[in-house]
Amino acid sequence: MLLVVVTLVGIAGIRTTTTQQRMATIFFDRGLAFQNAEAGLRVAADSIATSAVGIRNCGGGGVVCYTNPFEDPNLQPSNIVTVSNAAYEKGANVAAQPQYVIENMGQWANPTTSTGYGQTANAQQYGAQGLEQMSTYYRITVRSGAPDASGERSVVTLQAMYRR
Repeated sequence: MLLVVVTLVGIAGIRTTTTQQRMATIFFDRGLAFQNAEAGLRVAADSIATSAVGIRNCGGGGVVCYTNPFEDPNLQPSNIVTVSNAAYEKGANVAAQPQYVIENMGQWANPTTSTGYGQTANAQQYGAQGLEQMSTYYRITVRSGAPDASGERSVVTLQAMYRR
């Protein structure tokens, strides 16, 4: 009887250790995927300043763009940019190169330069309404890798706004 109890305790211990090992592996893989996506975000932000390749127009009237463009059935494959090895080389433990979509969200008032009505208390006092400077805003959505290339590995999606 004692041998059965000790065996059951041993099996429970092995099972707990195996589960914790799997959880640690998943956590490590997700951390790598997050870092990979973050690197892709930086490459995408740099590409806005240098070229307009692959930028999707979401600022026009009547244009519907999903919150996550990777889930949009109308997204053209030419709008998905895979980060080149020259711009960023993924590590050996990462499943795939990051991918990004840049969307032009249109012209909006720049809150850092606007002194328009309601922006500051002084704007009302000194009649400085309407002195707004417009800026073009871009939404960058990055994923750590294409799901088909990543297999069973973690895929992390990040999103940021960029003003130019």
